[in-house]
Amino acid sequence: MKEKMIKFIKRYRIFFLLLIINTAVLVIFPNLGKKAFQLTGSNLLEMLSVLPPIFILLGLLDVWVKRETMIKYMGDNSGIIGVLLAFFLGSAAAGPLYAAFPVAGVLLKKGSKLSNVFIMLGAWSTTKIPLILFEASALGLKFMLIRLAMDLVGIAVIAYITEKALSTNDKNEIYQKALKGN
Repeated sequence: MKEKMIKFIKRYRIFFLLLIINTAVLVIFPNLGKKAFQLTGSNLLEMLSVLPPIFILLGLLDVWVKRETMIKYMGDNSGIIGVLLAFFLGSAAAGPLYAAFPVAGVLLKKGSKLSNVFIMLGAWSTTKIPLILFEASALGLKFMLIRLAMDLVGIAVIAYITEKALSTNDKNEIYQKALKGN
């Protein structure tokens, strides 16, 4: 029982540290502390409204899409199809960036190439379709196209450099953690 408690505390040590800091701020500066706890509660509620639908979709993806299919379309030999699919998944996704990481975990678990997962994460953070449409209307089509082209190239280059920079052991560790769900 004691080992489980120690493991629990280690796993959530940052949460507990922030809770202690927030509580200290509340005691020392009551107005600021109250605002900090209100903001924390607001962010928690937002997160709880976003994550359940994402987890439902991930469960369906996990059950409906066979590992062999994922490997075929996004695995090591997927080529340009995998890259385009990764860009599409990231660009068409809804929700904040923290919702992308469980998706990345399922993609890794299903055998997606690491660089394709990095591309999906990069696209999720910078090339969302609503953002592109807003930029075109607010900042002009030329600006939107230049930024989009730079983002697409930059995301692909960063994804491939990052994958090549990782050792085989690092890659295996990432895939193992995805399989375990850590």
